[in-house]
Amino acid sequence: MGKDDAVDGLTKGDFTQNPDPWDLFRQWFADAQVSEPEDPNAMALATSGADGMPDVRIVLLKDADERGFVFYTNTLSMKGQELADNPQAALVMHWKSLRRQVRARGTVTKVSEAEADAYYASRPRDSRLGAWASRQSQPLESRDVLIRAVDEMRARFPDEAVPRPPHWTGYRIAPVTMEFWQDGAYRLHDRVRFTREGEAWTGNRLYP
Repeated sequence: MGKDDAVDGLTKGDFTQNPDPWDLFRQWFADAQVSEPEDPNAMALATSGADGMPDVRIVLLKDADERGFVFYTNTLSMKGQELADNPQAALVMHWKSLRRQVRARGTVTKVSEAEADAYYASRPRDSRLGAWASRQSQPLESRDVLIRAVDEMRARFPDEAVPRPPHWTGYRIAPVTMEFWQDGAYRLHDRVRFTREGEAWTGNRLYP
């Protein structure tokens, strides 16, 4: 039995034969939502600033389609500053339950104001208040200071409506490459890398 056949109800077959990386990503992400016990949309996001030093952290994927992968953050955070200096990024999504990973890298742009507003409005109220209260990536004297800042925002915005902060938005990574990896016995893994050429994608199987 191959790895693709290991979990009932999940994607089966030779994924390296799929010519469409976005179709394959949707299949694998759907599988992860069934199989992964926690945060199937977690991804490692790598950026670098003007000094070229790389940085990486876990963020949550909030949208994905042919335009790219979307996450949201404070634009004044470290990653926001790095993306302002160098609007390129790479990501990895690893699903341990499936023994699969997806890698992508590409250019980064901010989502539209309408997209950011719509997603922000969908968040729990306390999360929206937290976006106002947190000076993300800045030194914090104590957790009590943060809690007081949230309480101040709760008093400032007593109603359900909490506007989106001007320093909070989404970023979209438009991939130029996408790679799919699946664990194989004896480290003979299956890998395929897609490279974008204009609007088309070319896929190549890789040695493990």
